Amino acid sequence: MYKILYSTIFAISMAYLESAVVVYLREIYYPEGFQFPLVELPAKLLITEIGREVATMVMLFTYAKSVSRNGRETMAYFMYNFGVWDIWYYIWLKVLIDWPVSIMEWDILFLIPVPWVGPVLAPVIVSIALISAGYIILKKEAQNRPLKLTLLDWLLEILSGIIIIFSFLTETNEQMMIDTPAYYAWWIFILGMIMGLAVFIRRVYKSE
Repeated sequence: MYKILYSTIFAISMAYLESAVVVYLREIYYPEGFQFPLVELPAKLLITEIGREVATMVMLFTYAKSVSRNGRETMAYFMYNFGVWDIWYYIWLKVLIDWPVSIMEWDILFLIPVPWVGPVLAPVIVSIALISAGYIILKKEAQNRPLKLTLLDWLLEILSGIIIIFSFLTETNEQMMIDTPAYYAWWIFILGMIMGLAVFIRRVYKSE
């Protein structure tokens, strides 16, 4: 599956570009090293960052669409590339600025529609799951044994995703501007992960 190799190279390269931008921003706004409470960014820069995040998702989806034969493969390549991109984003930050110090370090994960925050370990776990699921779907496509999710499967997977996202939104923007986050709702995150994995594994088992 040479497409997987090319996809991996693409995602790792995108991760470097993403981490490079963050290195520049932290050098300007966090010269002593990234930490909470957050520095309030100018509105123009914040809008630019949100635009960059949207552009990143568009690029990942466009690449996935360009190498896929159907909707299942598009979804799988997007999942796989997103996971590789996200993990390598942290690997590149570690290489370039020796951050994070540990996988339990808090980070800003996303800005749309409000800032998402959580320990680095949480998005890495999600990314590992996305890489694994994406690869399994692509492997089954290559074997002409496509993994077809039912409407109920999709609804449950979407719900699990919403639950996971909610775990990143427990800290308000105002709190992050005045203090370091002290608590991450791991129980919410784990609930979402278990639900999503259970639905997927059940469907894989039934497709055998």
